[in-house]
Amino acid sequence: MHDYDCYSPCPTKTVYDPPVRIYRDFFHPQIVQVVRPVEIVNRHHCVPCPQHVYSYSERDEWVKGVSDYKG
Repeated sequence: MHDYDCYSPCPTKTVYDPPVRIYRDFFHPQIVQVVRPVEIVNRHHCVPCPQHVYSYSERDEWVKGVSDYKG
C-alpha cells in the first residue's frame, strides 16, 4: 500500500445540491352531485278523426196514375 492511498494532502469537502422535490400524487374519489333539472311538458294536439254523420231528407212524389194517361 502506498502512503498516498491512506493520506491525501487535499482535505475532504462536502457540497450540497439543491433539494430535488418528488411529488407522489394520490387520487381519491369525491362524490359531486350534479343537479340536472328536467322539465316535462305535456303537449296536447287536436287530431282530426272523421265521424260520418248522415243527413236524410224525405219527400213524397206523386206519379200520374193510369186514369191520367192519354194515349
